[in-house]
Amino acid sequence: MNIGMTYDLKDDYLKQGLSCEEAAEFDSDVTISGIEQVLTALGHTVDRIGNVGALVSRLAAGHSWDMVFNIAEGLNGLGREAQVPALLDAWSIPYTFSGPELMTLTLHKGRTNAVARSMGVPTADYAVVTRMEDLDRITMPYPLFAKPVAEGTSKGISSRSVIHNADELREVCADLLATFRQPVLVETYLPGREFTVGLLGSGDDSRVAGIIEVTAMGGGDATAYTYENKQDWTRRVAYSLVDDEAAQAAAQLALGAWRSLGCLDAGRVDVRLDSDGAPRFIEVNPLPGLNPESSDLPILWRLGGKSYEELIGEIFHSAVRRKAQNGDRREA
Repeated sequence: MNIGMTYDLKDDYLKQGLSCEEAAEFDSDVTISGIEQVLTALGHTVDRIGNVGALVSRLAAGHSWDMVFNIAEGLNGLGREAQVPALLDAWSIPYTFSGPELMTLTLHKGRTNAVARSMGVPTADYAVVTRMEDLDRITMPYPLFAKPVAEGTSKGISSRSVIHNADELREVCADLLATFRQPVLVETYLPGREFTVGLLGSGDDSRVAGIIEVTAMGGGDATAYTYENKQDWTRRVAYSLVDDEAAQAAAQLALGAWRSLGCLDAGRVDVRLDSDGAPRFIEVNPLPGLNPESSDLPILWRLGGKSYEELIGEIFHSAVRRKAQNGDRREA
């Protein structure tokens, strides 16, 4: 097959003047080359396309592909992860991972919570703050937790994210609104263990690929999986493959959320235990990081004794099976 690759290369955006934090979600050449090598080893021809702008130019010039391996995060707007999938849908080109409607939903953590809860998936109580006046309507008891509503890589999450009183809530929300120029998700703080559940496949064929527990070590912040923890993960956090009763409960919640939301091919669901030890949905990532060394899904896969090549092959073949079963329709 002729496989296109869509992605956002971190170095390109750093050269354009973005800060390291602004470019944190984008990929290094290690990731792009790693995926390319796996697909080439499977016998396919790989064509590096690049970001959404490059894709627009290539489509306008009449290019097409049998399949696109899409890991493009996008740069602007709350629908940025949907931009490449929407274009590929318009040109009837199949691709890996979920479609634009799911990508738009899940980037907004508040709306994802609303939909997940309507499907019976337990979440923390929450409110979405779009302006400072919204704080007057928050009646949830402290402690609370605040983060940007549509960021990944733990951007905007720090030791200040755990809120203990109204003054802290006002100060932190004002900073997040000004810094990230998007709404803030305010939730009941979940003090228990945190799990990341890897998922593979689509619909009834989806399954749990592994469960890891994220714990702080050294100078890491134990209250949350902060941006600093994520960026300095080798020294600040430990990832442990777990399979105890609480982990299994988290995995069942994650798999139910994955299937209910209609996510495709591969991704992650983050789960944290509440004060009673019950699992609560935090968020779903249907476009997971695939850095072979530092991304959560490859880490849990590696801890399970499996190779990066197997992981990329599983993702690609899931998309191929969907294409064979459904043509170009985006469904499990």
